[in-house]
Amino acid sequence: MSTHAATGARQAAAERAKAALMDTYQRQPITLRSGHGVWVTTDDGREMLDLVAGIAVNVLGHDHPALREAIAGQAATLVHTSNLYYTEPQLELAELLIASAFPSRVFFCNSGTEANEGAIKLARKWGKLHRDGAHVIVCAQGAFHGRTMGALAATAHPRYRKPFEPLPKGFVHVPYGDLDALEQSIDSATCAVMLEPIEGESGVIPLPPGRLAAIRKLCDERDVLLILDEIQTGMGRTGRWWAYQHEDAAPDIMTVAKALGGGVPIGAILAAPRADVFEPGDHGSTFGGGPLACAAAVAVMQVLERDRLVEHAAEVGDYLAESVSALAGRGVPIESVRGRGLMLGIGLSDDVAREVAAAALDEGLIINAVGERTLRLVPALVITRGEVDEAVQRLSRAFDAVAGSGTGA
Repeated sequence: MSTHAATGARQAAAERAKAALMDTYQRQPITLRSGHGVWVTTDDGREMLDLVAGIAVNVLGHDHPALREAIAGQAATLVHTSNLYYTEPQLELAELLIASAFPSRVFFCNSGTEANEGAIKLARKWGKLHRDGAHVIVCAQGAFHGRTMGALAATAHPRYRKPFEPLPKGFVHVPYGDLDALEQSIDSATCAVMLEPIEGESGVIPLPPGRLAAIRKLCDERDVLLILDEIQTGMGRTGRWWAYQHEDAAPDIMTVAKALGGGVPIGAILAAPRADVFEPGDHGSTFGGGPLACAAAVAVMQVLERDRLVEHAAEVGDYLAESVSALAGRGVPIESVRGRGLMLGIGLSDDVAREVAAAALDEGLIINAVGERTLRLVPALVITRGEVDEAVQRLSRAFDAVAGSGTGA
């Protein structure tokens, strides 16, 4: 497709979207048609390296044969039943999740925000039963737990909250990782502490080493639940199945989504016996845990295990971090590379993250700007060292383009 024709196609897509879609996203000016591995193809035939992976969702990359076959096979037999009956894919997936994490039972839903809503309900019921009606949940500043009303109340950033206030009460926010502030915030009204092992939307901010274990210990001492939102950090992304496993700090409740279905919508709540207080009628989901989504998620977990992609994420993630960090030695405005495994944030010294992400598109590289000074890299776990090399070369050219334009001066 010619440049003129491609521009016309992009304009046509934008006009159709303006007429048909609510204006809730700042979309990039490309239309994606297909994908394979860590590559996607646009409507004008360009192949692009995808280091966003549907925002940490496409953990096996695009068009993985095992996922494709699992979806097709299940679609040919049973797509939906409701939760009034058992299905084999749901039972198998629950067992796989428990085996990968901690002794627990599972509730299935459709998304991360739904999982967090369910975790909030679970914690509040536990507080009524075991802490004399305690209902307050202590959350972290900088956290992002979703956009439904309860998950939004657990999210501190005013940008997400203000248009929809008043939000549900019963949430307190303290500086992320500040153990003293956390301890001071827990009182007789507190039922749980809720946080991400690495904050994603605020710029890929990890807890200091040993801090999660200390928070786990504090929750035990003060007899409150620990809820870990592993929606972005889970499913092998940080080099362990779950990020809490780096410190052996198992939560009482864990929420899961994003990569679980490899691109098919599904979420889950895992509750340890101590927190497993739901009874029939307390919670539910029409579509949650349906056989199609569960069959996809089973395939994802089996491939992650079979192909040792969790270990691969740790190894290639270190290589990616080292390769990006090396760019700083030649004047690129990189201050830090933070995170774990294949969940990395590039901290910049200038307010050019959005310009670099836009320039990267021109170089055939998809990355994500979170704020003005952070680029987020969350590629599929199947990415190779060779593809890392190619991505870093394209990223380098994007920085050069921004510097050459004077934007980063």
